[in-house]
Amino acid sequence: MTKQIQTPTDVVKCAWSGNRANAFDSDGNKRTSEITVGARQKAADGGYMLGRFEMKNGKFQWRRFDGETTPPVQHSSNVEVPQEHEEILQFIHNSYGLKPKMLMMSELKWKYLVRSGVRGKNIMMTGPAGCGKTMAAKSLVNSLDRPDYYFNLGATQDPRSTLIGNTHFDSKKGTYFQQSHFVKAIQTPNSVILLDELSRAHPDAWNILMTVLDQGQRYLRLDEHENSPTINVAEGVCFVATANIGNQFTSTRVMDRALLDRFTIIEMDLLTDTEETNLLEMIYPSVDKDMLKAIAEISHSTRVEMSAESPRLSNMISTRMSVEIAGLLSDGFGLDEASQIAVYPFFDADGGLDSERTYIKQLVQKYLGSNDEELFTEQDMNESDNN
Repeated sequence: MTKQIQTPTDVVKCAWSGNRANAFDSDGNKRTSEITVGARQKAADGGYMLGRFEMKNGKFQWRRFDGETTPPVQHSSNVEVPQEHEEILQFIHNSYGLKPKMLMMSELKWKYLVRSGVRGKNIMMTGPAGCGKTMAAKSLVNSLDRPDYYFNLGATQDPRSTLIGNTHFDSKKGTYFQQSHFVKAIQTPNSVILLDELSRAHPDAWNILMTVLDQGQRYLRLDEHENSPTINVAEGVCFVATANIGNQFTSTRVMDRALLDRFTIIEMDLLTDTEETNLLEMIYPSVDKDMLKAIAEISHSTRVEMSAESPRLSNMISTRMSVEIAGLLSDGFGLDEASQIAVYPFFDADGGLDSERTYIKQLVQKYLGSNDEELFTEQDMNESDNN
């Protein structure tokens, strides 16, 4: 009796992308999450396909398939693309599902971010404070599933110690040089190194990073070490920096153009009121939707005002601030109370009825009921009279 050969319902090919073995079907769809890590890794190493077979109990199981069904290679042009390149293309253009729902970023910019990471580019995330730059960078790290290192350059007062190392003295060892954690990071192949708040870094940090970030050099000189050896940046290392660029960021420095030219720039967009409402609803589903919509509309109004030719505000309500306001509502505070705590202190009160704070109070008042606090305080009126 001839044994009947079972035919799989689907066939996938597994390939390594960084430290992760991904699976793609014949249509280029990513099926990684459906298959166990061990099965994908063995298939990628063994060069065989996996088939989805139905078992007697009606459930499905992915296992080795040596049949003739081979997922066709998808080409976007008549040019023959190498298989390795094709796998990278599939990963990039099927990566949008890896983006966290709470990261409000367009599909094009997300794919560009992933592509830059896969290709080992230096990436700089720019945009207003609280718009998701650091979240986007960390999401890239999770998507690539690679070793990652984090350095907040805006918080360090000693760039040389952070990026190179320090000379120490020990009674037994004598004087010795200890390399920094950054030196270890750049020697880790395919690692993703996050340089947070680069625009707030000391100029000495920028000078040290010049050769590290230059694609034609890619080395770090340990000039405090004996004989001043150089450390080469390992293959596939990707640097992701975040920066606040603009006059409203008073603690930032004007970045050297030579340093900027070493990066691929990805600008984070300001959220629309609809996008911000959707984000707040995802984070705080228990809060009244109308109140979350009000927060988003108030925030959006400040951003529109900031873009005016003669804005009446020098600051705007960021997405981070909107999330904080929604969090206060979730904890039982009213919109008026949340505004007093999380909004008003960020706007100048000088000028009485013509002040930025009064403008914001008027904006918030539109969404408050008649029983809420009075819009103008006695202090506001006195300041107005004095002016």
